[in-house]
Amino acid sequence: MTLPFLNNKFLPRNSSAAIVRILLQLQLWSLAILLFLFLGAAQTQPVLPAAIELKVEPLPIIPKEFYIAEVVDERTDRKAVTYLIPPANTPGRPITAQPVDLQGGGLNALRQFIRQGLRRNTALRPVVVRLKEVRVTETVGANSRISGQVLVTMAFDIRNEGKIVRSVEYKGGARYSRLPNQLTVVEPTLRQSLTDALKFLNTWMDRNADFQEELAQRLQVSFKDFVQNNDPDTLFYDPKKPLTWNDFRAQPRASRFSAAVFPSFAYEGESKTTNGVVHLTITVKVFVVRDASWVKAGRDAYGLNHEQRHFDIVKLVAERFKQKITPKNLTVADYNSIIQNQFLDSWREMTHLQEQYDSETAHGINQLAQADWNQRIDEDLQKFSIKK
Repeated sequence: MTLPFLNNKFLPRNSSAAIVRILLQLQLWSLAILLFLFLGAAQTQPVLPAAIELKVEPLPIIPKEFYIAEVVDERTDRKAVTYLIPPANTPGRPITAQPVDLQGGGLNALRQFIRQGLRRNTALRPVVVRLKEVRVTETVGANSRISGQVLVTMAFDIRNEGKIVRSVEYKGGARYSRLPNQLTVVEPTLRQSLTDALKFLNTWMDRNADFQEELAQRLQVSFKDFVQNNDPDTLFYDPKKPLTWNDFRAQPRASRFSAAVFPSFAYEGESKTTNGVVHLTITVKVFVVRDASWVKAGRDAYGLNHEQRHFDIVKLVAERFKQKITPKNLTVADYNSIIQNQFLDSWREMTHLQEQYDSETAHGINQLAQADWNQRIDEDLQKFSIKK
């Protein structure tokens, strides 16, 4: 808007100066109005923010089975969390999505959101959150509206006894639509998608922690002795039913010995997890294979006692094996291999004692040594309440 200056030579002398002053004032006011409108338009011109502040607040989740121990960034794109369409009339900018990260940096903002949003009880199971994808992308949709998509992919590594025992993955997200100059929908949609991922973890843990063995936090061990002698070929150890010569059914072999017995032991394990506790039941079987045991002539009580002591030695080894299998010596993650290693150690102990017994008694010929072994074995059987 422009106003021409008037030439005062055409005005009366007494009025020209006043009129000029009025016109100058009008011109200045017009310039001021134009400047105000220009600045107002510049101030209301919508632009993308430098960063988006992810709101941190207590989440509607109360973890009862886990706590977040660590948040690890595995995103392939760490430049920004959001890629937003700028206003179409922003001077000098193409209508393509522009990177806008979270305030304080993507990882720091996401880590703060997760850690401060959830209660932390370190007595529970530690979980490591791996951020595989957290991304907001936008495109221009119909009617010049902006279409947004949130993608969230997280892996939850559940640790027990210092090891990762289970990894659970979550994939989710959301969509939104907004006007070109309205950005208020972006942060709440992202925040809700992150909350949904943590709700998934909480629900999964609530449903599985009590019954998944790998998530159990304690072990209880109990033992059973297998004494059901229903197998015609196998005699299981029962102090009330010692060996008889009828249990030696194999054909005698060409040997300088008058008899041979083949005792051994084995175990079977059964586990059940309830209320976060692994209840482990181990059934121990001490046995003699009848069809592998043989005897020649001279079936007397002395000889039978010598063979019975072979059977007793295996029983004592099995009892010491049970003493090694305690919750203190086991772990939830690896109790099977620990028990197996203990069993192999006990097997070697059994083999060594059998050889030592036959060597010192000369296979029963040395009666003094035999009497000494009889006493030692009986004392040990009494310690385990096997023999009164």
